[in-house]
Amino acid sequence: MEKNMKLAMVEDTVEYCLFLIPDEPRDPEKHKEILQKYIERIMTQFAPVLVPYIWQNQPFNLKYKPGKGSVPAHMFGTTKFGDNIEDEWFIVYIIKQITKEFPDVVARIEDNDGEFLLIEAADFLPKWLDPDSSANRVFFHRGELCIIPAPRKPGAASWLPTTPPTVSQALNIISTHPEQILASESIRAAVNRRIRGYPEKIQASLHRAHCFLPAGIVAVLKQRPRLVAAAVQAFYLRDPIDLRNCRIFKTFLPETRIMTSVTFTKCLYAQLVQQRFVPDRRSGYRLPAPSHPQFRAHELGMKLAHGFEILCSKCSPHFPDSEKSLVTTSPLWDGFLDSLKKNDYFKGMLEGSAQYQERLEMAKNYFYLSVNRPESFLAMSPGEETLTLLQTIPFDVEELRKEEVNLPPEDDDSWLDLSPDQLDQLLQEAAGKKESESIPKEEEQNYDLTQVSESMKAFITKVSTHKGAELPRDPSEAPITFDADSFLNYFDKILGPRPHESDSDDLEEEDFEGLDSDDDLDLEIQEPGEEASLKGTLDNLKSYMAQMDQELAHTSIGKSFTTQKQVKPLFQTTSNSSDEEDSGTGEPVMAPVDVDLNLVSNILESYSSQAGLAGPASNLLQSMGVQLPDNTDHRSIRKQMKD
Repeated sequence: MEKNMKLAMVEDTVEYCLFLIPDEPRDPEKHKEILQKYIERIMTQFAPVLVPYIWQNQPFNLKYKPGKGSVPAHMFGTTKFGDNIEDEWFIVYIIKQITKEFPDVVARIEDNDGEFLLIEAADFLPKWLDPDSSANRVFFHRGELCIIPAPRKPGAASWLPTTPPTVSQALNIISTHPEQILASESIRAAVNRRIRGYPEKIQASLHRAHCFLPAGIVAVLKQRPRLVAAAVQAFYLRDPIDLRNCRIFKTFLPETRIMTSVTFTKCLYAQLVQQRFVPDRRSGYRLPAPSHPQFRAHELGMKLAHGFEILCSKCSPHFPDSEKSLVTTSPLWDGFLDSLKKNDYFKGMLEGSAQYQERLEMAKNYFYLSVNRPESFLAMSPGEETLTLLQTIPFDVEELRKEEVNLPPEDDDSWLDLSPDQLDQLLQEAAGKKESESIPKEEEQNYDLTQVSESMKAFITKVSTHKGAELPRDPSEAPITFDADSFLNYFDKILGPRPHESDSDDLEEEDFEGLDSDDDLDLEIQEPGEEASLKGTLDNLKSYMAQMDQELAHTSIGKSFTTQKQVKPLFQTTSNSSDEEDSGTGEPVMAPVDVDLNLVSNILESYSSQAGLAGPASNLLQSMGVQLPDNTDHRSIRKQMKD
């Protein structure tokens, strides 16, 4: 997305843009009218899913945004999802479904981290795709994730932009080459895995609990269940000024409390439960003993009441325009209501019943705020909406008390106390791993640790770029080859013949041009007379290194390495008889270090010290596709490797 199109996004915010294709020149007013019709159709068609959804902070929304520069006019929305990241992925699902239901709509979505869809599929991205090259390349079209590729060779495809395209260019490419821009199956699978289960997943994210609440809050939540999110956030983010306003309750008196059932999201419920809070004595709220069977209901109600009191203490009643009372007179209302009934929004409730009327009021409020919102509309704050409802809706405290005997049961909240195994399973599912990938116990005894050493060798020998090490993903990759003759001939042409002598032992700077490491110096062509001298130097160096090995072998460092089995005699004579006569005896043969065994042994030591937690050994091996079995006795494996 171009810089002039970006908002100064606040923390934990997702923004989404919906364009129409083909992107042809249109009359601005006509285009605006078309886009507004699309907004009405989209919000109406997806109302059955959006109406009952409880958002953490802000709901999904769309509005018209005029064109600017190379960005055409489009439908735009932004949502602050706060601590509940599931709101963000639910919006991804909605955007994906919109483009599926409306084939002429192209959408893109990003958050304050940028292209978070690519972050989710980071393990499967092509090498050329990075934050600098991804601008205006990632879109949803016809329900599929699309990535506009970059040409591999100049002139390979004239329609592919060599630099990040503008939005108009991207829309033109999508409309003319829809099949060629589909993201790879692995990338699409990574994103689809994250939104799998919607819309049924919405119900699994909810938690129903009993709360001892003032009657006014019970009446408000019957009309606007989504206001529970604003109240929880107000309590969760309270400050000393907020608590000062709650010393004496003015809006929600504690003596009117009744037992009711409140529906939270799991995120909101956890935020409310995990907060430790003791109310001010002047507030009138008292809690029973923790052993009381309804202690949790009293505590939740007390906290939620404080949240609503904080909301209302910051504002005054705001009575909406008369247009809101005339919602049903809108020409769009009948189609909107038919769409709700068609998608079983009322779930078989008897028309005219109390439950039917509650859901109908929710639908009317959604219709007014999202579908038929007037141009001059200014959204009410949650506190203003709460106070307005208290002034406009009639409720009878005694009637509400009668409902206490027929409350639905609470949901089990044992998910708050996950065992380590359950937490690991959730993390694996979030990372896209299946249970079948774990190693069966019967196979642990026959676990082949040679793949550990082989994977490490492949990692070490992998050629990396200046951007860092690259993990060997595909074992079928062809090995990297090096043609030394071509390399020397190439540099001979550039540098010319090498002088026979040098006046200084120091190499000039030009001698190092084009060389990647000191090893490249060995590629120099030697004169016949110099070859013997070089051979003698290398022999002396090898002898010197052998003596160092002999000395280190008797130190703690040398003894810390495991050597290979001896297959040669302990003493050998050298081919040089004069050296043997001088020494009088042969030198002991140094057993070579078993590199594979030491590597595996050290990795297992590190893995064992992690005690089941994340650490360098497990992270490195898992990134290379190697998973060690749990509770492995590394001593038995060392013996296995020796044998």
